[in-house]
Amino acid sequence: MPESTPVPPPPADRAARPSTVLPGATHRTVDVPGGRIHCVEQGTGPLVLLVHGFPESWYSWRHQLPALAAAGYRAVAIDVRGYGRSSTPAATDAYRMLAHVADNTAVVRALGEETATVVGHDWGSPIAANSALLRPDVFTAVALLSVPYAPRGGPRPTDGFAAIGGEKEFYVSYFQSPGRAEAEIEPDVRGWLAGFYAALSGDTLDPAGHGALFFVPPGARMADTFPTDQLPGWLDERDLDFYSEEFERTGLTGALNRYRNVDRDWEDLAAWDGTPISQPSIFIGGALDASTTWMSDAIDAYPKTLPGLSAAHILEGCGHWIQQERPDEVNRLLTDWLHGLRGPR
Repeated sequence: MPESTPVPPPPADRAARPSTVLPGATHRTVDVPGGRIHCVEQGTGPLVLLVHGFPESWYSWRHQLPALAAAGYRAVAIDVRGYGRSSTPAATDAYRMLAHVADNTAVVRALGEETATVVGHDWGSPIAANSALLRPDVFTAVALLSVPYAPRGGPRPTDGFAAIGGEKEFYVSYFQSPGRAEAEIEPDVRGWLAGFYAALSGDTLDPAGHGALFFVPPGARMADTFPTDQLPGWLDERDLDFYSEEFERTGLTGALNRYRNVDRDWEDLAAWDGTPISQPSIFIGGALDASTTWMSDAIDAYPKTLPGLSAAHILEGCGHWIQQERPDEVNRLLTDWLHGLRGPR
């Protein structure tokens, strides 16, 4: 893997400190090959590593951390590199999938553990899946939320995305050019995030125009398709403040660089083309989530691609932000599955 751009030194105080946002949790930063990763931890027991997606934060797991801790697990939610209090390398290729897998592996080791169950949502789902695929010695089970597992294969990703939208531009293509999406988002981070979250939430998405935000007309912005002046039920003003303050501080480039590595990932993972994940696994998706409906073929293929799957749960009326929209249901499904991995108690 190419050496990533140097990152700022870690803060002097690396000791765990109590969370002022989530009572009962602690914050710490740990060293990884590319710099440092910010972790929020709660509970004791077998390690469960929680990996968020775009545009999110460790805070996306605020409902799962105490629930998993109460169920007897050491739950650790990270800020993925490029987000929050984790390092933000300057080089675009520092956000390739191999770097994220290396981060997850290093976090487990830095926490003094040998193995972990990895849980991912949105982009965190393929990061979790590839962590399990490439390091089965470390990640002994995997839970995937919202984005189904699809083994590496097919044509070069950007070629496929370019053909999807017709006259319109598919959102992944829209995100490819450095600075372009940032120019739309960063002048009003809070407003853009509010609209993006609402557009993909089960209670605020527009059924008639569902999925419209993924296709950008020439000369338009993604935000032109967002709902206005409404927040989904799972997101209050305080939650939106937390997310927006994080991205106003860091900018969006680190987060968007994940999309800018899809071709590089395709090249890096060529040796794993079509490879199934054999560890115990579970999938939880929302019935109103475009990721679930567009990738229904991937879910149908699970008997071959996830032979250790316990179940694929599709939550009716739920959108994309599944662990925040339906925290109680997701917590129950995850803890029941985790207890099953441990056997009779």
